[in-house]
Amino acid sequence: MKIGLTYDLKEDYLKEGYGQEDVAEFDKLETIEEIEKALHENGFETERIGNLKSLVQKLANHQRWDMVFNIAEGMYGMGREAQVPALLDAYQIPYTFSDPLVLALTLHKGLTKEIVKNAGIATADFCVVREAEDIEKINLPFPLFAKPVAEGTGKGIDQFSEIKSKNELKHICIRLLEKFKQPVLVETFLPGREFTVGILGTRKEAKAIGVMEVLYEHTDYNTYSYFNKANYEGRVNYALIEGQLGDACKELSLKVWRVLDCRDAGRIDIRLDAEGVPNFIEINPLAGLNAIHSDLPIVCRLAGMTFAQLIKEIMDSAMKRL
Repeated sequence: MKIGLTYDLKEDYLKEGYGQEDVAEFDKLETIEEIEKALHENGFETERIGNLKSLVQKLANHQRWDMVFNIAEGMYGMGREAQVPALLDAYQIPYTFSDPLVLALTLHKGLTKEIVKNAGIATADFCVVREAEDIEKINLPFPLFAKPVAEGTGKGIDQFSEIKSKNELKHICIRLLEKFKQPVLVETFLPGREFTVGILGTRKEAKAIGVMEVLYEHTDYNTYSYFNKANYEGRVNYALIEGQLGDACKELSLKVWRVLDCRDAGRIDIRLDAEGVPNFIEINPLAGLNAIHSDLPIVCRLAGMTFAQLIKEIMDSAMKRL
């Protein structure tokens, strides 16, 4: 069975003049090599396709695959993560992970929280700032937390993201609007412990593989920011959480996963409120897959699952759609 691999390589975009933060969500070559090796170990033949433009060229040249292992993040637009799956749908080529609807929706943190909230799942109160005039309409108690509505890898999050006054709120929101050219999500700050939950499978067969606490050490602020993620060694530690709290995080995560109709594998971030209740923060249905450094493989490793086993679980779930 021939599996094509779609992905965005950091080095390709750096050569075009993009900066390190621009390509923060993209993959290093080693990640593609690790996935390819795991697919070979599971008995699959592979072909590297590359990014969206490369996929377009190969499809135009009548190249086809039995399935595509897709981790392409895309560069432009609010629907950038949905672009490769949408194109594959048009050519009726099956692929791993969630469909275009899910990937376009979940990139927008505000719309995702709206659906999660309407489903009765705990999440911090929030509003979306689309332009500077919206800042004055915010009626949420301080402290607040602000971040770009459609970025990953902690982009736009730093030591100033926790907001304690109206002046700070205005300054931070305007800065984020100008820098990222997209709306800003403002939500009630959750002061408790932070977790990420690894999910495998689809719909009723989905399972929470593990709950990992994010522990901050030797850092000035306890936020999973762009800087802390990029420099996590020596700053961030991880520990598997079980017991009643772990079960509560798993239950919440599976509810979110199923409400949003995500597929195959991904990650859900949770933080405790002032009363110690788990609250949904955000979801990543196209989670990073670096075997050593990415959160989902780390969760699986702590839970006793090898990287090859993780890739097999993803493929098993996707194969059921064939």
